[in-house]
Amino acid sequence: MSEERVSFTSKGLKLAGVVRVPDGIKPGERRPAFIILHGFGSRMMAENVMRPTAMFEKLGYVCMRFDMPGCGDSEGEKGLLLCPDQVTATSDALTLLAQHPHVDGQRIAVMGSSFGAAVVVYCGGVDPRVAAVISASGWGHGERKFRGQHPSPEGWKKFSAMLEEGRGYRARTGKPLMVPRYDIVPIPEHLRTHVVPGSVQMFPSETAQSMYDFRANDVVGQIAPRPLMLLHSSDDHVTPVAQSIELFGHAGQPTELHLFADTDHFMFAEGNTRVHHVVQDWLANYFPVEPKAA
Repeated sequence: MSEERVSFTSKGLKLAGVVRVPDGIKPGERRPAFIILHGFGSRMMAENVMRPTAMFEKLGYVCMRFDMPGCGDSEGEKGLLLCPDQVTATSDALTLLAQHPHVDGQRIAVMGSSFGAAVVVYCGGVDPRVAAVISASGWGHGERKFRGQHPSPEGWKKFSAMLEEGRGYRARTGKPLMVPRYDIVPIPEHLRTHVVPGSVQMFPSETAQSMYDFRANDVVGQIAPRPLMLLHSSDDHVTPVAQSIELFGHAGQPTELHLFADTDHFMFAEGNTRVHHVVQDWLANYFPVEPKAA
């Protein structure tokens, strides 16, 4: 397996990434590829990135992963994660990967988990170059997602008050209103070990506002007739499962929705082999390494 560190520019920021080429590729051979996105404030070495990357590589796909603006080794204000900018960064990563000598530029898929899943769905909807989309534990309607993550009246009141205070806060004070990670996206203690070291822990309130306003539901139908796969735990303790069900309801065909009873939000990091088998079967049907004959 060869690994190459790469960088590219998105909206004036230099973003850090890695491209990995599987063994056995012949000179001049071009393979389909995946871009794998990390989750909320995470990094490209998170297990929810590395494990699906290893699976795709073993199957023969070229893989790219990168740190989003404001995360990891990429430039940008730390923790300022604006959803439209992440969509643009993903499209810019695709532009770079399509130029790789071992990549078939017409067959680049995107895969993401959690926040990254919402971004890949949106990117697939607005960028026709995306050949296929896999969303794991994703979401399509920011406001409803947050209502499910802050279900008590007290929790929703606190979250709403934070959003209200954050609107115009930077203009009024000259600095951002900083908010702890788990005040934005609560994660139970027993799942926090999946948050990779070096992940962002404090975020400007604009990050939460951008997520609140984000609506992948509005564009998911534009992915068709390219294939879409939606994966979710039936008992997700971070992102409500209703979010993937809503995405499925707005999607065109071919789209598959798979709910898993024996895993949680970080399904790839948890090493669930059934998830891997389901994904591999889907790839064989909808996005195989070797294109099917017409």
